Amino acid sequence: MMINPILAIDGYKVSHREQYPEGTTRVYSNFTPRSDRFFRSPVADNKLVFFGLQGFIKWFLIDMFNSQFFAQPEEQVVSEYKMLMDSYLGKDAVDVEHIRALHRLGYLPLHIKGLDEGDKIPMKVPVLTITNTRDEFFWLVNYLETVLSAELWKASTNATIAHHYHKICAAWAEQTCDDFAHLDFQCHDFSFRGMAGMQDVAQAGCGHLLSFKGTDSIPAVVYARQYYTGNDADYFIAGSIPATEHSVMCMGEKDHEIATFRRLICDLYPQGFVSIVSDTWDYWQVLTTYTRELKAAIMAREGRVVFRPDSGDPVEILCGTGADDDQSATRTPQEKGSVEVLWEIFGGTVNSKGYKVLDSHVGLIYGDSITLERANEILRRLAAKGFASSCVVFGVGSYTYQYNTRDTFGFAMKATWGAVNGTGRMIFKEPKTDSGLKRSARGLLKVVRNEQGELCLFDEQTPAQEGEGELKTRFLDGKQYNVEHLEVLRQRLAAQQ
Repeated sequence: MMINPILAIDGYKVSHREQYPEGTTRVYSNFTPRSDRFFRSPVADNKLVFFGLQGFIKWFLIDMFNSQFFAQPEEQVVSEYKMLMDSYLGKDAVDVEHIRALHRLGYLPLHIKGLDEGDKIPMKVPVLTITNTRDEFFWLVNYLETVLSAELWKASTNATIAHHYHKICAAWAEQTCDDFAHLDFQCHDFSFRGMAGMQDVAQAGCGHLLSFKGTDSIPAVVYARQYYTGNDADYFIAGSIPATEHSVMCMGEKDHEIATFRRLICDLYPQGFVSIVSDTWDYWQVLTTYTRELKAAIMAREGRVVFRPDSGDPVEILCGTGADDDQSATRTPQEKGSVEVLWEIFGGTVNSKGYKVLDSHVGLIYGDSITLERANEILRRLAAKGFASSCVVFGVGSYTYQYNTRDTFGFAMKATWGAVNGTGRMIFKEPKTDSGLKRSARGLLKVVRNEQGELCLFDEQTPAQEGEGELKTRFLDGKQYNVEHLEVLRQRLAAQQ
């Protein structure tokens, strides 16, 4: 939707300008993850991966404001605002001269400082601060709270979740693998169809790309290239492989399913990787019968055939319903699980740590119902069965990346300082009816690293102190500063496992 960005607000923001004390000239606010009490992870560390500000500044605060507000005729912008407010709050209930003044200024008179993206931020440490740079536009700071919050909370949340998937995979790789070569692609983003629209998957899906290089969410790759690489055509952001869906398998017909497999493996993709959804009718027939009939063709290829189960309990489908230490010959394929079945048919190698690695011509990807807990349990059980964690890839979907809220990390934007009639005011909220979660910081803020390298918040700072620390200028009076490449963000996060 192409919207005049001055209208990207909660309705109650319209009246706040006149509600501030007379003589208000400055408002200073921050955006902070307050709590991770609703985030469930087997590798929880009480930190957030900060991500999304750089992209938001460019596409919304600069590009959208320039094209849909400042570049539009003044009377058109003001008339549109007045028409909407007259119908929304009543005729002439809202003055429009401040909108006219902003349009005539030609830029957003704001100063936004932010922490480095890709950094891990403890709870209750602000990731950004925002204030106005011209007295008459004090109202603009919290006027933008709603859109800033809506556009930033999920990008950071999903970047954090992806990081936790990577931590889980890395921990099991450390125990069961000779190297980490598979990690960049062990979790593949399958979430697009379940996200809240294209902009959502572009922005939040880019958070996945801080930790992994596999995605089927192409808008996230476009977003990353535009806003995090400077359209660097030579930089590898992410990739995927040819893959089937159920419509393809069904069109080949049930009675000719093995012919569909053979056509895919031998004719369409005689080399390279190909992923084939394998549970359209009888998954275990595919894995135990078709694989044997196609073994010679599979082993003759240069590349890998990846089988994709897409139903059932992912832990049991991959690891089996039987006991992990059961080696009896009478077990069914279901009791053995997919990894062991492929091992029996195609074999593989035993690495230096004593764990079995599937032959490189075959693999497995499971992309249904995967969660952090299930991914960890699958890799735990594979290790118990003697298999390296590199034997499987996870498709991470919208249950992981959409089934979250702003409260997952308690994000909130709050004002902590202002100036009225030339005098600074240290402000805060501390509701008596609250548990302490909603208590805000006070005054001007500074974030610094302690002796252990942890980011810490200091409030009640002087203006000189506020100018120090880890919060760096990212936006000032319509221009973007301290822009970083995606590779820098990836390396920064990778160094903080």
